[in-house]
Amino acid sequence: MQLYNKLSAKERAELIEKAGKDRLTLSFYAYAQIGNPQQLRDHLFIKWDGLDVLGRIYVAQEGINAQLSLPADNFENFKIHLDSIDFLNGIRLNIAIEQDNMSFLKLKVKVRDKIVADGLNDETFDVTNKGVHLSAKDFNKMLANPNTVCVDMRNHYESEIGHFYGAVTPDVDTFRESLDIIEADLHEHKEEKNLLMYCTGGIRCEKASAYYKHKGFKNVYQLEGGIIEYTRQVNTEGIENKFIGKNFVFDDRRAEKISDDVIAKCHQCGDAFDIHTNCANDACHLLFLQCDNCKEEMNNCCSTICQEIHALPFEAQKELRKGQGNSNDIFKKGRADHLPYKKDLRNIFETFKKE
Repeated sequence: MQLYNKLSAKERAELIEKAGKDRLTLSFYAYAQIGNPQQLRDHLFIKWDGLDVLGRIYVAQEGINAQLSLPADNFENFKIHLDSIDFLNGIRLNIAIEQDNMSFLKLKVKVRDKIVADGLNDETFDVTNKGVHLSAKDFNKMLANPNTVCVDMRNHYESEIGHFYGAVTPDVDTFRESLDIIEADLHEHKEEKNLLMYCTGGIRCEKASAYYKHKGFKNVYQLEGGIIEYTRQVNTEGIENKFIGKNFVFDDRRAEKISDDVIAKCHQCGDAFDIHTNCANDACHLLFLQCDNCKEEMNNCCSTICQEIHALPFEAQKELRKGQGNSNDIFKKGRADHLPYKKDLRNIFETFKKE
């Protein structure tokens, strides 16, 4: 019985091309009490491997978070299987706006402590006591309310390329950082302000909405289905789009275009640009914004040092990496000091406090 992926990304890509089938990229999440995450993990892997599902799925005692792709002609059987699991019966599936057959090249189903790392250790916190879910239409109405503070619950490198008009975009590297920062900055407004949150697909702001209710915020709202579902409703219902730029996604597509606006800039030259890449030096692998001209000039590297290392023979590069842990730059996502046009740090609530 196979319980783990055995093919390389290259081998899988070749099989996808040979099959010649269109694939669907989608995501979903559910908070639930799962007694035996490992047992569920193994069950999902066996069933989904048989349906040619590829993706990144996390299972924990608090629920499941899934981002995946599968052949379009297997979708109905996949949905039938989801509906056979009590807490996933009728679950909303966020279908990607832009499809790519190569969005995922491996099936990874992992057991985690939590499906969204939050750094919390509070047994009285009930993640299911969530805020009010809003449709795209109602979100736009709440966004226009002068008594509303709209907060982007994603990380800085996500909001850098796209966000809602007027939203507060925290300069954080992780979700757990934003929880305390937002609470501290809005502490005096727990009673009267509308706290409106959004994220990619809804999973982060759903936990955040429960957290802020737990902390005493009275008027807590979230965009149901996140930016992905918002865009679907905008396109199908003719609703005015209040999102500018691109929506960052965690697969090989990197982003989906929501509007034609380019609000970010190349981290190396400062020209308007909003497509992320990873430094070609595997010892660095920094995620940053690099335009086509800089990519050619720097050989897809973030610095001259990385460029020199990347030019070395493969075995020489491996030798240099021996005994070295991953560079901290990997997790700083564009924070590296040598990038002259990286996103500026600022007080995220400075403008709000002056009003």
